[in-house]
Amino acid sequence: MMKNSIRTKLFWGISLLIIFFVLFSLFLNLNLLDKFHIFQKGRALYKEFLYIDKVYNGNPYQVQPRFEKLVHITGTNIVILDRNYVIKCAFFPRPPGLPREPLPSKRPNLPGPVFQTTDWSKPTYFVDRPRGRYRHRNIQFLNFTATLHNGEHLWMGTPLPEIRESVAISNRFFLLTGILTMIIGGLFSLLYSKKFTQPILELNKLAQNMVKLDFTRSYPVKTQDEIGELGRSINSLSEQLGKSIGELQLANQKLQLENERQKQIDETRKEFISNVSHELKTPIALIQGYSEGLKLNIIENESDKNFYCDVIMDEITKMNKLVRNLLDLSEIDSGYLQLDKEVFDLAQLTEAVLEKYQLILKDKGICLEFEKNSNAFVDADIYRIEQVLVNYINNALAHINGNKLLKVGVTVQNSRVKLIVFNSGNSIPKAALEKIWFSFYKVDKARTRANGGSGLGLSIVRAILEQHQGRFGADNRTDGVEFWFELPQVKQDLS
Repeated sequence: MMKNSIRTKLFWGISLLIIFFVLFSLFLNLNLLDKFHIFQKGRALYKEFLYIDKVYNGNPYQVQPRFEKLVHITGTNIVILDRNYVIKCAFFPRPPGLPREPLPSKRPNLPGPVFQTTDWSKPTYFVDRPRGRYRHRNIQFLNFTATLHNGEHLWMGTPLPEIRESVAISNRFFLLTGILTMIIGGLFSLLYSKKFTQPILELNKLAQNMVKLDFTRSYPVKTQDEIGELGRSINSLSEQLGKSIGELQLANQKLQLENERQKQIDETRKEFISNVSHELKTPIALIQGYSEGLKLNIIENESDKNFYCDVIMDEITKMNKLVRNLLDLSEIDSGYLQLDKEVFDLAQLTEAVLEKYQLILKDKGICLEFEKNSNAFVDADIYRIEQVLVNYINNALAHINGNKLLKVGVTVQNSRVKLIVFNSGNSIPKAALEKIWFSFYKVDKARTRANGGSGLGLSIVRAILEQHQGRFGADNRTDGVEFWFELPQVKQDLS
């Protein structure tokens, strides 16, 4: 136990209280028990006097059985005197079996100066040393004297050594029981203090856990007293604090995420502005240069004029495409895009789009392999899905090389329709597979403007497919790169 713990204080408090009351009771016994015994004995003698005075009519043999019983049980000496204070009869303790002592008629056997010191007119008791018969024993008596209603006198006396011996025995017994009481009381106070302080220690541990922001534990309330009420209050406090701190932590996490998101948005905005400025700077410079050449009439022939005009028109077309892509991306990212969904066959849409690319594929010498499944119906915005498909095919044509193989497939598996666009060529660096879906990101930053594009196509694909809750991705294959997306299949009865 700790030196200043409640358990220690409670143990010593109860133990000292028990010791105090035992010692105080012993002190009272040693100082007052003797007087109390004498007082009680005097009251008992007075009660005997009342009985004797009531039944006694001058014949000693009438009350002799009562006197004999009183003498043998309490050791009381009894003497009755006539009106002239001459002993009429006397009863004294004697060993059992002896004949009754004859009634004395001449010599009084009263201890002490009874005649000289006692007022027989009223019942009274007093302590005095004996004379005459008991003088050599130096024994004190408790004397009771009174005058009976017929004028005769009654004396009753009890030796005080018997009373005091009983008191001494009582005190010794009380001392032993007091020591035993202190030992048992000490053990009881130890057990009680431990049991009493155990809930407090548990509440203290619970409070320490709360300081460490651990609100998982609770106090098991087993009583309906103040400690039980305190336990319920701490449980309620722990629950409320845990809930509040959990909400604060969640709000803090959300705030941190929001700060990170805002920071990322700011960085993206800056990068976006920088990229747009870069993408527009070159065509604007070319348009400006060739326009000034036309204005200054530095063209020598008609073919040069046509070349200047073709360059201006080509750059305007690229700027127009860039602006449209930016508007699409802005509309999608801002949440203002409204999808016009309908059920259509993705395989048929893909086949129709590939028909438009036949001349381009033929001119570039690209081999097309197309595979499709029946019943590839989806519920989506057909215009936006076609935009995704066109971006995939344009991206594949821009990066195709080697065997110049383009594979397009539409498959159905596990109630999902999957479109795949594969082109032979160099693989994409692993670190760039996640970045290609963001605006203006280019794997090969050294590519020419003519072949490299603006870097917005795949970011538009990502935004459209996210609006459709579709899955998408890009994977490196052995001899090329595969782009894909999935949409939920819509069952159609083709019969």
